[in-house]
Amino acid sequence: MSEPFNKGIDEFNQEAFYACHDTLEAIWMTAETAEKPFYQGILQIAVAFYHLGNLNWRGGAILLGEGISRLRRFEPAYRGIGVEQLVDQAVEWLTLVQTAGPEGLADLMAEPPLPMPQILWVPDLETTEPDGTAAD
Repeated sequence: MSEPFNKGIDEFNQEAFYACHDTLEAIWMTAETAEKPFYQGILQIAVAFYHLGNLNWRGGAILLGEGISRLRRFEPAYRGIGVEQLVDQAVEWLTLVQTAGPEGLADLMAEPPLPMPQILWVPDLETTEPDGTAAD
């Protein structure tokens, strides 16, 4: 993988969500059309957590849902990333955010019952192509 992609994943895992967005957006802008949803999905989840950290319930909830939706077709893995694990973590968080509602977001973020999502490297897992088929 490219150094900028590795940097973006590291930024995500360090909870530097805005920096991750900037890094991955630069990759997304020049990516092949079929790969754009992969990068966009990760950066939307990153921005969702940036919004949630700023107590923007609506922005966080919407971007979590959009990121999950974009990444599903890349499950279980793509480009060495455990997409399925990331989607599962994001779904758990989306449920928490929806349950908390705007009025409960500050309490949720002050004492989150789950750790922030982490992007896992899974180089040995079967990779999915952007069209949903297994890679050779």
